[in-house]
Amino acid sequence: MDNLSTEIPVAETDGEKVYKKVEGGKRKADRARIGFIIATVAPSFLLFLLFVILPVFNMLYTSFFKWDGIGDKIFIKFENYDVLFHNEEFWSAFKNTVFLIVFVTIFTIGLALFFAAVLSKGKTKGKTFFRIVFYIPNILSIVVISAIFSAILAPSYGVIGAIAKLFHKTYTGWLGDMDAVMWCITFAMVWQAVGYYMVMYIAGMDGVPDHLYEAADLEGCSKIRQFFMITVPLTWDVIRTTLTFFVISTINMSFLFVDAMTQGQANSHVLLSYMYKFFGSQYGYAMAIGTVIFVFAYGISLIIQFLTRRETVQY
Repeated sequence: MDNLSTEIPVAETDGEKVYKKVEGGKRKADRARIGFIIATVAPSFLLFLLFVILPVFNMLYTSFFKWDGIGDKIFIKFENYDVLFHNEEFWSAFKNTVFLIVFVTIFTIGLALFFAAVLSKGKTKGKTFFRIVFYIPNILSIVVISAIFSAILAPSYGVIGAIAKLFHKTYTGWLGDMDAVMWCITFAMVWQAVGYYMVMYIAGMDGVPDHLYEAADLEGCSKIRQFFMITVPLTWDVIRTTLTFFVISTINMSFLFVDAMTQGQANSHVLLSYMYKFFGSQYGYAMAIGTVIFVFAYGISLIIQFLTRRETVQY
């Protein structure tokens, strides 16, 4: 189409006119295409700018002030950050957050991959039933899940307490134990998330051709080896994407579980719940905490993307 004007046989006197007409039509089509792209992208970009970029910059700006959220702002430079990084409670919350990121991610992704591998291939009976059962916790409210586990772990009327009484053991409640509370929260978060990621991995594994597994069976390859040599490489893009998404989601979800299950008792605060404590009285300090969380989350995302990058395996 770019050389259309030179290939069409026309009279010499009309050749220039035809050439200009074709080029003019092409430029008009290009302008229309660019206008369509701008019209479709602009609303999303404006929303992203309004609800993501501007709040982030406002959070960073506010973190340099002493402000209760109502009165006058007092510019104090980096004082909020100096206080923050010398606060033991902040480092305790940071340690709890890292604990949840590491262990919740390992258990959730590991179990989701295992159950997906079992339920996606082979002749497992009741695969649809098990998929539904595993997914049910994901559709429950965090408050409901927290209430379930709080009831199970309650020292006076909980299931664990009742079992302990059968064996004449004393149970004082793990949610009040500093050594056990984070493991209880971890278990609840894993139980809630496994089904969702299992379904995502099943969707990726169902796309792997069966003839690859048949060829591996003929070669005498075990199921475990097939999983690591065929299933994981061919679903790596899905695993990599969900891994980044899950780590960021863990930072957000940890606040909901801590707030609903322990209210920060037994030194169970995480970064977001620690930040929430200061919204009503020290808003500038809270924004300093929020800035640190943002940088921390973004940094983890970059590290995960860097460590998990690899060439795409095609089949």
